[in-house]
Amino acid sequence: MKILFVASEGLPYSKTGGLADVIEGLPRALKELGHEVAVLLPRYRGTKADTTLISSVTLPMGDRVRFPAIAEGKPENGVRYFFVEDPEFFDRPGIYGDKAGDYSDNAERFAEFSRTAIEVVKRVWLPDVIHCHDWQTALVPVLLRTEHAADPPVRSLPVVFTIHNLAYQGVFPRSALRKIGLPESLFALDALEFYGKVNFMKGGLLYADYLTTVSRRYAKEIQTAEYGAGLEGVMAKRADRLVGILNGVDYAAWNPERDSFIAKNYSAQDLTGKSACKKDILESFKLPDENLSRPLIGIVSRFVDQKGFDLIAEIADDLLAEDVGLVALGSGQPEYEALFRDLAKKYPARVGVRITFDEALAHKVEAGADMFLMPSRYEPCGLNQMYSLRYGTPPVVRATGGLDDTVQNFGPRSRQGSHQGTGFKFQEYTAEALLASVRAALKVFRDPEAWRTLQQNGMAKDFSWKASASAYVTLYEAAKRSRIPRVARSSK
Repeated sequence: MKILFVASEGLPYSKTGGLADVIEGLPRALKELGHEVAVLLPRYRGTKADTTLISSVTLPMGDRVRFPAIAEGKPENGVRYFFVEDPEFFDRPGIYGDKAGDYSDNAERFAEFSRTAIEVVKRVWLPDVIHCHDWQTALVPVLLRTEHAADPPVRSLPVVFTIHNLAYQGVFPRSALRKIGLPESLFALDALEFYGKVNFMKGGLLYADYLTTVSRRYAKEIQTAEYGAGLEGVMAKRADRLVGILNGVDYAAWNPERDSFIAKNYSAQDLTGKSACKKDILESFKLPDENLSRPLIGIVSRFVDQKGFDLIAEIADDLLAEDVGLVALGSGQPEYEALFRDLAKKYPARVGVRITFDEALAHKVEAGADMFLMPSRYEPCGLNQMYSLRYGTPPVVRATGGLDDTVQNFGPRSRQGSHQGTGFKFQEYTAEALLASVRAALKVFRDPEAWRTLQQNGMAKDFSWKASASAYVTLYEAAKRSRIPRVARSSK
């Protein structure tokens, strides 16, 4: 099968979040299963392309005409990479915006990207299925089913659309329709209209053949008012075409047995190297060795409300009253950056913070911490909890989305005498529930035998891409069948 991924970011070329990891890991896994895979990305500043395939594509965009180019980069792991090249739109310091906020022309930027994706399909590489990701590519199925509905090369081309985070929808003023060259007829309740504005995500949800999101639990959650971000009715309407498929982990990069970033490698059978990793992370955060005997809590995250930092702020002093160490790596909302700076000043011997993102340091935190804190308000999938399991760093999480799907609560001894579970979960989104869950983890930590069992339980879990890639193949095949005309089906 030939599969074209269309996404706004993807490693090794561009990244702002977990989407980029998926666009690297899933195509590679599909290639290993024997499929032909290509990825289409914008050519951002610093992205190298080897060949210009088409120097100019003529695209009508409202009252303007634009002329992006189509380029190709070096293959990675057998996956081909194509790029949409338009310096005015994509040669910028940021991918989606800058310190002042989102770019004001994002509707035009990603509408052009989506339009060019269809030209890539028609003129460069015709796939069996297109796999689009998030609002930035949501116009691909819209355009295919409207402007290109009678276009022979692409009119029957199936589209799978993945929601990585429903909270980000690409909502723009009604005037955006004219700027991107879409007809007013699409400003309707059963199309792109959303409370008087234009919603790209809604278009993808309505016009794609199948929808996926990145965990089974999140697929259910987004059909409710609490998590649906105003689109719960659309999600419920399309529930028969919505599938939750868990993101995978790249164990080539995230494996304590061969991780080159950490102080000493270790395994589930021999955890002795984890002590060296703890000493190393304490040194990295300039915390004294006295913390070697304390339970060390690690955080690697965007410091935002979604990730539960309002709860952490409520319990910070109570948490540190438990005589724990804390290391936090990340950046985000100013109030939470200030929270950790203040905690580091108040508890200089026990709290370390780095307001940045550092890939090497993220690996060191996963390996060196004793437990990992991830109390998200919602979490479509999450990757750090799965990294933590493999690194023998039991996670403390809220039971939502992918966190609920991947972490089993550590319970009492079974009849066979062994503890079950891989981490600690709490249900209610309250500071009290979070603190109680951390205290439950600390209680187990004081029992070395039980803690080792807990670590080994987590390290035995396999969240590699292989199973998820197979599930996507099944979905691609269903999407292909769904586009077969009824007459053709009945003739078989």
